[in-house]
Parts: sequence; structure tokens; C-alpha cells
Amino acid sequence: MRFQDKVVLITGGGGGIGKAAGRRFLEEGASVMLNGRREEVLDAAKAELADYGTRVAVFAGDGKRAASATGLVDHAVKSYGHVDVVVNSTGIFRVVPFLEQTEEHVEEALDSILRPTYYVTQAAVKQMVARGEGGAVVSVGSMWAIDAVTTTPTSAYSAAQAGRHALTKNLAIELAPHNIRVNTVALAFVETPAYERFLSHEEAQEVLESVDSFHPLGRRGQPDDVVEAILFYASDDARWITGTTLPADGGVLAGRSAPSALVEA
Repeated sequence: MRFQDKVVLITGGGGGIGKAAGRRFLEEGASVMLNGRREEVLDAAKAELADYGTRVAVFAGDGKRAASATGLVDHAVKSYGHVDVVVNSTGIFRVVPFLEQTEEHVEEALDSILRPTYYVTQAAVKQMVARGEGGAVVSVGSMWAIDAVTTTPTSAYSAAQAGRHALTKNLAIELAPHNIRVNTVALAFVETPAYERFLSHEEAQEVLESVDSFHPLGRRGQPDDVVEAILFYASDDARWITGTTLPADGGVLAGRSAPSALVEA
């Protein structure tokens, strides 16, 4: 198993991509610490993964501040002895036109994406450097950090995700001497509970069904479609890869459709 005796810390681990990744790491032999803001969501995730016994633990807390991020990493180290892999999987996707974005929208994006990525990674990397055995950081990024999507104005979310992408390259260079690799997986539309943070279940399903044709492969993604990319980056299979972004997007970033007038011409 690729992660036997490894310890993986996953932020945003209570649902969607974070929980799916946690299950796969457990299947591959790791011990996993799931982190999120909502204790009841984490407890439900732990109950789903109860077959893995003490190899799965949860920690409710917000990594948007350095002190709370340090508390999270300290808890992981106390529970399992060290941290080998960090997966940054937090984020709130909110579609609001730029001229209607408020300070609250901007702070929400920074607090749910960029700040926890920065502070949790920093706290975990300090432990990795002190231990001296290397490690891996994998962030769940977004195609919206690479290209704008006309039908979904998300300036605050996109800017925060772009910061996550920028950290990937900067930290890859700084941490390479310590054999700590940093990479990002950039997603398109993936069906997760996150959409139901601001839409009803029915509305979320309608939106997700409407974007199927947006993806060249003909459908929106599922968490299981993208977790293998996360595990690849975290594993020794990617031991000579750092500072990169892998689109796991159903083909969206591969090309664009031409306007109908040009096609007809």
C-alpha cells in the first residue's frame, strides 16, 4: 500500500472531495486526520469511516488563523506522531457579480480558501522540516483561478484560489531543499455538498445538471473522479514532481468553443 504508516491531514475533510480523499488514503494504509469547521459534519464522516478504527480522527477548528492552524497540526502530531501529507480542500464557491461583491464576500473567500491553506501548510511544514523526512502538500485548486467563466462570476473565489495556486509554485521552490513537494489539482464543476451551502438540494441538482455539457467529457465530476490525482501527487509516484497544477476538469481547460458565426464561416 502506497501510504502505509503515513499520516495525512485533510482540511475540508468532512464531506465531498476531502472525505473521499480521506477514504482512499485509509484504503492505502494511511492514518488520516479530518479537519473542518462543523463538528457534526466531521462526526458523521468519522462514523462512515468507522471500519478503519483509530486510523481516522477528526479535529473541529478553523485554520484561518495561525494559532488555530498550529493547534490542528499539534493535535495530529499528538494523535499520530507526525504529519507526512497535507491536503488543502477547503473552500466556498459563491457566484456573485463583481459589482455586487461585498467585503463579507471577499473575507469569506479568503477565510475559506487562502488563509487556511497558508497557515495550515505553514504549521505542518514546520513539523516536516524538523522531522527531516520530507513530505507532500496537495491543494485542491480551481479552473476559475486559471480562466474566467462568463456564466459564473466568482471574482472573490477566483482571486482566493489564484492565491492558492501561487503558493504552490512559491512553496515548491522554498521547500524543495527539504524534500517537501507542493502541487495543485485544478477542478471544474464537481458534485459536492458545497453547492448546497447557498442553494437548496433541488436547485443545486438543477445547476449541476445544466453544466454537464460544459465539460468536453460530457458530465460534471464526482469526488472519486479527482481523488486519484490527489493521491498521485501525495505519493512517491510523484517524487520528482513539484510546483505543478494538474487540471482534473473533464477537459474544460483543453480548449474553447468558437462562436457560432465563426463556425458557420
